[in-house]
Amino acid sequence: MIADQNKKYDAIVVGSGITGGWAAKELTEKGLKVLVLERGRDIQHGLDYVGEHTPPWKVPFGDKADRSSDQSEYPVQSKCYAFDATTKHFFNNDHKNPYQYPEDKPFSWIRADGVGGRSLIWGRQSYRFSAQDFEANAEDGHGADWPIRYDDLKDWYSYVELFAGISGQAEGLDELPDSEFQKPMPMYALEKTIKARLKENMPELTMTMGRTAILTEHLNGRAACHYCGPCPRGCSTGSYFSSQSSTLPAARATGNMTLRPNSVVERLEYDPKSNRVSGVRVIDAETREVITFQARVVFLCASTLGSTQILLNSQSAYFPDGLGNSSGTLGHYLMDHIKIQHVGIFADRLDHYYEGFRPTGTYIPRYKNLPGAKGESYLRGFGIQADAVRPDWRFQFNQKGFGAGLKDSLRKPSPYWVWNLGIFGETLPDHRNKVTLHESKVDRFGIPQLHIDMAYGDNEHRMARDIEQSAVDIFRAAGAVYMMTNTELSVPGHTIHEMGTARMGKDPNTSVLNGWNQSHDVPNLFVTDGACMASSSCVNPSLTYMALTARACDYAVKQIKAGVI
Repeated sequence: MIADQNKKYDAIVVGSGITGGWAAKELTEKGLKVLVLERGRDIQHGLDYVGEHTPPWKVPFGDKADRSSDQSEYPVQSKCYAFDATTKHFFNNDHKNPYQYPEDKPFSWIRADGVGGRSLIWGRQSYRFSAQDFEANAEDGHGADWPIRYDDLKDWYSYVELFAGISGQAEGLDELPDSEFQKPMPMYALEKTIKARLKENMPELTMTMGRTAILTEHLNGRAACHYCGPCPRGCSTGSYFSSQSSTLPAARATGNMTLRPNSVVERLEYDPKSNRVSGVRVIDAETREVITFQARVVFLCASTLGSTQILLNSQSAYFPDGLGNSSGTLGHYLMDHIKIQHVGIFADRLDHYYEGFRPTGTYIPRYKNLPGAKGESYLRGFGIQADAVRPDWRFQFNQKGFGAGLKDSLRKPSPYWVWNLGIFGETLPDHRNKVTLHESKVDRFGIPQLHIDMAYGDNEHRMARDIEQSAVDIFRAAGAVYMMTNTELSVPGHTIHEMGTARMGKDPNTSVLNGWNQSHDVPNLFVTDGACMASSSCVNPSLTYMALTARACDYAVKQIKAGVI
């Protein structure tokens, strides 16, 4: 249901991405009338998936974006792996919606701009945090102790997994708890060979299929993946989990959801007498009309930096540094995983190729700094997302030649396999890594732009050096004939796992949210996107965001029914 003229609801959800979709589903299914505010345009499931199954030779620039023109409109977004000619309409226009950072500290804020948010373009890797992840801050003294533990979230992980649909292989590892799995996708021939060699030569490693929110079995009207390949263009069969395919349709089916796209939230209004958020002030992106909506409870799900920008801009005499910021920690402790790419070349299994485009790779869970293991020169750990490719004509555009000879060579797979290792390392919470409102620059709606100030620290650089050596060890154990490794860290933000800045914690003096994702200061305010995270683990965080959101919604509704909110 697209927006009506009503201005009062039981709940308002800001954002329609992964967490906003879940909040909408959970709150509407529990009987609340919910308004979902999305700053971007409306995107219809299926209808707006441009060129979903169009082959690359029928897409301008061979399915590669026109980088020359994109530099003016999308200088940041065009660096994203999912950005190309058929997906650019899902992304934020950097020229229209800018942000700032220090000249010597670049930050890549990858943003979607439409209903569904980044759930349309995410990589879909879905892993649970482990018990060690929730305990690490308390054990090594970095960051605030999580107010919850793995057992508090375990059942909620199961709950969201059964609805989202996660394919993967159970391994029984404490460091990577198993999910509620559909059957895993199959390994390629080379991957099976590498797995056997690693088991023999590096038995401390476990190589498993990537755990991904893509169906291998039909679920709730969504079809199993048919391996077509271009996932970021959108998935009209609903095979991969997105707000469009899953949570928003569930919320819409209740008749309790009102969805309002093109609605830019400027600020939350605060009533000191009731100590509640009294309104959500919205600017209509098309008409510039200013409207204030009201609700008993507000869920901020506008993305880590989007939610924090709203809170920082919601200043008042009672909260001069941002709503819910009595601790002074709002905007601080920004984290994003380090990511380092390594490449190995293999001359094995040249009698095999692959059919279709499997939408996930393999995964090697964290194996350093585990309980009882030898300590490294750094804290925390890293996990490895690997992808095996037998290069074909799409990878050979730059080879020399012309005429029939070139065409004939392009018809043949390359005489080698490539095994790419994308290694993701945990980033420590650091007070110096922060976001603030720019003192003078505003956006086209008059809202202060966000200023992002983040840099990786000594621990991340020590980890990077060990990551390189670990990649060398793994390639040798796996039988690579050539390898390319490095210690160069990705630009902060480029991993697209930014989190923190409104962290959960036990102590209201050192955190923004309690153990239910509820503001310590303002009881009808909840933040369940990545802003709530107290630490980053080394695994992809989206599954944890989903579980936290479902858990917080359950708690909020119980509080409403009890008359507390």
